[in-house]
Amino acid sequence: MTIATRYVDFAAREARGVSPTYERLSLAISHDAEILALLGTLPPAKQQPNLLFGTVRMLAGPVDDPVAFHDFTLANWSAVEAELRTRATQTNEAGRCALLLPVLAALPQPLALLEVGTSAGLCLYPDRYTYRYGEHMVGSSGPVLDCVASGITPPERLPEVVWRAGLDVNPLDVTNPKDVAWLEALIWPEHTHRRTRLLASAAIAAADPPLLVRGDLVDDLPALAAQAPPDATLVVFHSSVLYQVVPDRRVRFVEIVRGLPGHWIAIEGSDVLPYDGLPRPPEGALHNVLALDGRPLAWTRGHGESMTWFG
Repeated sequence: MTIATRYVDFAAREARGVSPTYERLSLAISHDAEILALLGTLPPAKQQPNLLFGTVRMLAGPVDDPVAFHDFTLANWSAVEAELRTRATQTNEAGRCALLLPVLAALPQPLALLEVGTSAGLCLYPDRYTYRYGEHMVGSSGPVLDCVASGITPPERLPEVVWRAGLDVNPLDVTNPKDVAWLEALIWPEHTHRRTRLLASAAIAAADPPLLVRGDLVDDLPALAAQAPPDATLVVFHSSVLYQVVPDRRVRFVEIVRGLPGHWIAIEGSDVLPYDGLPRPPEGALHNVLALDGRPLAWTRGHGESMTWFG
């Protein structure tokens, strides 16, 4: 896939119907020879739209006008390139807890949660949020996470979490204003509700910080998992993480996580973690697959806004 095709694909499958600003900008970049040439000097993992757009926004650049974006990016390329080479997309979307909740609530309680690719650890607090699945509400504190769920009866209770830990190559600190600024820059321009939710969930994490460990998902996972209390159900989970991991390391990760006690929840693209016999995804935007212990259960949207259960 060329860089231009990658931006066209992002516009059609991820931004359309979700962010008109990013759809328009992605299509413009797909025809922008100068920006495409600059992106071509970077490793493939550093060429992705979310990373570029978030970096420009963090540097106070414009994203609502493709021409202004072009001019700013070219004029400030040295600063943009430096950030692109050192940063990674670490979208820490608490809304994804609405996808996890039906699975977490059904597991033997209490739970010991270990998130791989945790960013700042905001998804380690599924017991501290309120959920709204249509007319059905679960919980009574923290930000409200809305999710359109079909094919499943929403859970009646929150999970009981007694231990929470995260593993990331570069964990972020919600008490550090620069880290929070990066998380805010990764939220799409029109998504004011997600920005409000980020700050509310960051306050919850800051008041009761989880154990966040800097490390590799293959080399360091077993040692961190061994710290979980033995009288709790260990749940290792991740969402939209493995696409940033090279294929052979993905395979090794799956081998390791399958060998751990407890359960494994994955929310990843079907091209990243393939499954046999998947039903057709809902029409339109890009969907990920929610799976428990390698068994696919539902199609999900990237920010937790909807899920279509088939498992």
